[in-house]
Amino acid sequence: MSQYLLLSIASIITLGIAAEWIAWRVGLPSILILLLFGLVAGPFTGLLDPDVVFGDLLFPVVSVSVAIILFEGGTSLRLQELRQVGRVVTSLVTLGALVTWTLATLSAHYVLQTDLGPALLLGAILVVTGPTVIVPLLRQMRPSPQVGNALKWEGILIDPIGAVLAVLVFEVLLAGGFEVAWTVGALGLLTTVVIGVVLAAAGAGLMIWVLNRRWVPEYLQSPLSLTLVVGAFAVSNSLQPESGLLTVTLMGMVMANQKTVNVRHIVEFKENLRVLLISSLFIILAARLDMADLRAVGVPEIAFVGGLIFVVRPVAVGLATLGSDFNWRERLVLGWVAPRGIVAAAVASLFALELAQHGFPGASQLASITFLVIIATVLVYGFSAAPLARRLGVALPAPQGVLFVGAHPWVREIAQELQELGFQVRLADTNRRNIKQTRLAGLPIYFGSSLTEGALDSIDLAGIGNLLALTANDEVNSLTGLNFSEVLGADSVFQLPPEDLATATDEALVGRHLRGRFLFRADAGYWNLTARFDAGGDVKTTKLTEEFGYPEFLAEYPDPIPLFVVDDGKLTVATVDEGVAPQPGQTIIAIVSVPGAT
Repeated sequence: MSQYLLLSIASIITLGIAAEWIAWRVGLPSILILLLFGLVAGPFTGLLDPDVVFGDLLFPVVSVSVAIILFEGGTSLRLQELRQVGRVVTSLVTLGALVTWTLATLSAHYVLQTDLGPALLLGAILVVTGPTVIVPLLRQMRPSPQVGNALKWEGILIDPIGAVLAVLVFEVLLAGGFEVAWTVGALGLLTTVVIGVVLAAAGAGLMIWVLNRRWVPEYLQSPLSLTLVVGAFAVSNSLQPESGLLTVTLMGMVMANQKTVNVRHIVEFKENLRVLLISSLFIILAARLDMADLRAVGVPEIAFVGGLIFVVRPVAVGLATLGSDFNWRERLVLGWVAPRGIVAAAVASLFALELAQHGFPGASQLASITFLVIIATVLVYGFSAAPLARRLGVALPAPQGVLFVGAHPWVREIAQELQELGFQVRLADTNRRNIKQTRLAGLPIYFGSSLTEGALDSIDLAGIGNLLALTANDEVNSLTGLNFSEVLGADSVFQLPPEDLATATDEALVGRHLRGRFLFRADAGYWNLTARFDAGGDVKTTKLTEEFGYPEFLAEYPDPIPLFVVDDGKLTVATVDEGVAPQPGQTIIAIVSVPGAT
């Protein structure tokens, strides 16, 4: 038995991570592969039975995992984003949620012929969307900031709201009688809000206080934060069922928006943990489905899902955005994005069991219908949301622009060359002379240090997809890359190599996770490049053809330093580890020695 449990736990983790990797390789929403793997491991083959593996610990493990996921989601919410979308977000999570609940309940009652009690509960569960599916979908869509922020905020806030609503409906169903039910519901809502706000403030305040006084070494700070999150969630749930989800979401928001302590390393730890938890949870919950319930899916179930996608969501968004400054294209995209995720799956699985124990008819269908909604909405939105956003002009192109840190003369030459090709460029420097010369050259410049947190908020990064740290100080370059990797991604952060890269040992170099990717080639350090330009070097842009390809380019300009390759509007940065191999039809930008220059 112990061998089976060990193999089952290992298979859950392995299948989850394998599904995530496959989804990344083929460009599909990961939740689809996760659900497929879970169904194959569970109801299709019977190899995995989560109820046997976890026993009574199953739902506590699921609940704690969801709490950690929602805390991490809360840390991505910046209050400054609400300046544009605050009114719409408020309407979506209040009026929009109410409309969704009402229409989903009516649809479940009349289309699925579900009793009114379970229909009310199913409607409450399907109010949620969730960051586990919204955030990956937003990366795929690249919507305008207004639409993206509205969907992100709604997806994270609606999870605890939907879970709390489901709990209140469940308590009302058990209470019976309108007057008693009204009292139970109102009191439960008030209790949930009070407990959530108080415990979130206490938990976040304690975390900030301890970290600010440096009572905990850095290697224990992430485990401490995890302990406080789980503790606050458990205490909150013990005082009011499912109020813990609201508590941890608010805790994440407080930690993200406070300025007292740096929590980036904690957020990065939670992001990595989130991937493991989400992948494992979907395998577990999909494996619990009953094959008989899956076979029972027919025309009514398909009609119910179609109503959610084509009627309920558009109506809810249409009413919630009335009178807003969102145009019809943005409202249409909002109304077409509402995939359900892990919270819907977890809450449905929990209450299906609870309702069955209390003798409610049709309780077993709750989980299977919810999983059908999850699969269908992820499929429909996953394959159609990005093309729709592009067709309506709401999607932004993949950012190809460059932020240059350092604005000395040869950096300005490179930046001007890119700007003339139509790429967005920004420069940042602290030297007043460089600032003045950059402005005279007509290049946008930020006056200030790139190492501060304020630089992330102050520099206009619209259209910027790459950072090139080109200062003479290797440590400044590394720290700048580390600072901006959170926003641009580690693969899009570059820095000049140290002067002795060719002879330096691995021990002498800054760790890869603490710096950017080394630019151009091994001998392209700051002083070598400066000497190259002082000797008459120039930035040359050349469109390659079949007649004048890269070999001919090398013959005309011996020993060039390739900087970038442009192919159909896509900018590729030359690096030490990859280099470039430009082909006919592409454009190469390189530092070349001009014949006769001194």
